Amino acid sequence: MVVLGGFHHVKLPVSDVHKSLEWYRRVLRLDLAIEFVEDGVLRGVALTDPARTVTLALREEPRLAAQLSGFDPVALGVPTLEALRAWADHLDTLGERRGEIAEGSVGWLIPGLIDPDGIEIRLYTVREQGVS
Repeated sequence: MVVLGGFHHVKLPVSDVHKSLEWYRRVLRLDLAIEFVEDGVLRGVALTDPARTVTLALREEPRLAAQLSGFDPVALGVPTLEALRAWADHLDTLGERRGEIAEGSVGWLIPGLIDPDGIEIRLYTVREQGVS
């Protein structure tokens, strides 16, 4: 049988890798794992959470980043509603604009978190809705 085991990573285009790197580190608390340097210039990075459960790559591609503005290609998993509330508090402390916690089709989410290129990143509980 052919089997998949989850995502290896997700890659997003960004217009300015330095600016996006700072935002994703500060806002989503991701750590720098790999730098992709071409001709002496930083063109991309791979970021991971402290538990190494998520790897998000950012690639400097301004044209593609502009095309994704206003779209929500990624929903990052959060274990519980309680943890999602903690994320809401963290985002509020940083002064990051976001939507209110809402009930999704399965679980709860924080919509409306916008990266420097206008790409929406959602935080979504991975357990079924209801109890935290």
